[in-house]
Amino acid sequence: MTPPAGGHPPAAGGSLPPAGSQGYAVPPQWAPVAPPGWAPPPGYAGPPGPVPPPPTLAPNGQPLASFPDRLVAWLVDAALAYVGLFVLVVALYWLYHVEYLLRRDGQTFGKKIMRLRVVPLDPARPLTRRTVGRRWLVQYLAGTLVPGLSYVDGFWQLWDKPWQQCLHDKFAETVVVKVAE
Repeated sequence: MTPPAGGHPPAAGGSLPPAGSQGYAVPPQWAPVAPPGWAPPPGYAGPPGPVPPPPTLAPNGQPLASFPDRLVAWLVDAALAYVGLFVLVVALYWLYHVEYLLRRDGQTFGKKIMRLRVVPLDPARPLTRRTVGRRWLVQYLAGTLVPGLSYVDGFWQLWDKPWQQCLHDKFAETVVVKVAE
């Protein structure tokens, strides 16, 4: 039996290192030490690291997607669905609270049931799409995007004098009146 490089043969009854081993461990006092100020040559990355295992393949031979890739894809899809749903809701609110309100002469279904009507603060002015759009902008869009604004907007009428306007009424220069119909 030939001795391993840099070492003595095992003593009687001893054993060789396990299969696949590079030999015996080098004692720390014999480990190579770089002289002070020495640096590896440019571009030297050191000894190669462990080789990663090959990717798991699907039955068709393509590599399977990783958990992080699938998670990011799901987050993108969820964000797009949320944005799409938000745009749809905003469009429906616009149609109902602006277009329908104009056709109903300042009344939505709820206002009709409660016998209320949105009218311009200036009685000489007509109720226009621009006026109702400005009212909607503060009441629904800003109220949705700014946390707490919808509460402040709605309660504003409790201390507003003399017209009991909410903030969206002030912005659009409208008031809500009781009608006799």
